[in-house]
Amino acid sequence: MKNKKTRIAQAFQRGLLVLVAIAFLATTAFLWLIQTRLSENNAISLLALNLSDVREDIIDASDENLLELTESIASDLNAIEHIDSACLPALIAQYDVTEINVIDPNGFITATTYPDFMNYNMRSGDQSAEFMVLLEGQDAYVQGYRPVSYDASISRKYGGAVLERGGFVQVGYGAERFQRDIDEFIVGVTRNRHVGEGGCIIIVDENWNIVSDRYGNEGKNLNVTGIWIDSASMPENQVFTAEVYGQICYCMYRTTEGYCIVAAMPRSEAALSRNVSVGVTTAMQIVVFAALFIMIFILVKRLVVNNIYQINDSLSAITEGKLDTVVDVRSHVEFDDLSNDINSTVDTLKRYIADAAARIDAELSFAKAIQHSALPSIFPPYPDKKEFDIHAAMYTAKEVGGDFYDFYFVDENTLAFLVADVSGKGIPAAMFMMQSKALLKSCAESKMSVEQVFTTANEKLCQGNDAGMFVTAWMGLLNVKTGALTFANAGHNPPLLKRADGSFECLRTRAGFVLAGMEGIRYRKNEMQLNPGDILYLYTDGVTEATNESEKLYGEERLLKLLNTHSFASAQIICEAVKADVDAFVGNAEQFDDITMLCLRYNGEVAP
Repeated sequence: MKNKKTRIAQAFQRGLLVLVAIAFLATTAFLWLIQTRLSENNAISLLALNLSDVREDIIDASDENLLELTESIASDLNAIEHIDSACLPALIAQYDVTEINVIDPNGFITATTYPDFMNYNMRSGDQSAEFMVLLEGQDAYVQGYRPVSYDASISRKYGGAVLERGGFVQVGYGAERFQRDIDEFIVGVTRNRHVGEGGCIIIVDENWNIVSDRYGNEGKNLNVTGIWIDSASMPENQVFTAEVYGQICYCMYRTTEGYCIVAAMPRSEAALSRNVSVGVTTAMQIVVFAALFIMIFILVKRLVVNNIYQINDSLSAITEGKLDTVVDVRSHVEFDDLSNDINSTVDTLKRYIADAAARIDAELSFAKAIQHSALPSIFPPYPDKKEFDIHAAMYTAKEVGGDFYDFYFVDENTLAFLVADVSGKGIPAAMFMMQSKALLKSCAESKMSVEQVFTTANEKLCQGNDAGMFVTAWMGLLNVKTGALTFANAGHNPPLLKRADGSFECLRTRAGFVLAGMEGIRYRKNEMQLNPGDILYLYTDGVTEATNESEKLYGEERLLKLLNTHSFASAQIICEAVKADVDAFVGNAEQFDDITMLCLRYNGEVAP
């Protein structure tokens, strides 16, 4: 056991290292969160800035295009002596626009391509009233592309220019002409535009078809980029994340002039400044925390640990049986008192050892005999029952142990069988084992179902369990005539099952909580059908956790391999083979845990 323990210096070093590491990680995590938020905010600002720039470019190009058309039409109208609605269709055809309205100096429409608009007062509508600035000294005005006031399903862009004779002309064109004219400009607007180093700007029309894209995907739907936008649930100017051309990016969009502008920036690029800042700060923190760790460790080691090592050396000699050893560490008052107390204790101990040894040996031998007598030990236990073959064995690590097995008939055809493991070892475990065994058997013989047995036993074992002990158990109720098996697991190793035509494998089901661990636990009943030739092997962890002198575990894999080589043997031979193989594996190493196993082979109903 000494070799399995660490020195106090090592334990303190590890504990201090853990605390320093926690402090380091906490400060680094906080810094990471702050820098992540800053990098995200910077990315959002950069996306918004690029969207605004592109939006302004589109609006400027759109305004310039319409203004040029409007001024050309105004020039032609200035050359006409008398302007009326009859002269406007020719201009509509010539300039391929949708609507022309001529407004007099009083703000009334005097000529129009829409008869319903004649004599309309431009000041009377919110949209049309914007053009009144042309009667107040401004030479030209362009309105944004938007739905018209009289029909929200129609979107147009209007421009106005002052006429030489007074008043002004208002020209509007619809979506088709607007898109045709402005697309020529927009196609190239994103070619050389980047968001950061690796980001991009994508412009799509009202049908989500790409108009401009630095990767040349014009005419394709936006989804080829990896971006999907639901304008109903994804507001403009709010950042979202999408995989754009194979990179996870921060994205944002805005709509203008009938277009949707999408900006994307790789998240890895956005986090570059965060990574640099966190890297530099982390390097500084490593130096500071390392220095702090070294200074604290050296101080504690000199004042405390070295003296404890001296006392420990003396105690090691005492524990090895050299009771004449004297502890003599006097560097501080506390260690002086400790040395005196240890020496006094050793003197007292020597007076009691001789008497106690003889008494304990006798009591343990008697307890071991009582414990083993409580377990079924005659095999075969039911010579007249040919439907099954059962064998079990328990090998305690000390004189008495906490493992146990049991099997008995609760009615004419139902066999109850179980394997359990009590926490701890020695006398307390043995006493709790006897109590648990008797309680489980009492519940089972009262015709309870297997899950009720565990539920009832758990409640009773929790009562007065001041020592905090608990039991893991696996219990099954087998109808020896039909092979129907119901079982429950209270935190125990799952048994190994071999079907008649297969090999051993783990019977994995959801395990319940341990018995005596907590009140109010309800256990799950599992059901399965055993067929003639099937074998169940139940065991405690003392089998798989048996350790040899090289500190290697016996393990489940080795157990399965052994069982499969004896799969056609009797239950007794299987148990004896496992114990022999465990002993051979362990060698001269001390057994530190109880080894308990139970093997049941189901033969089925045998004809007389």
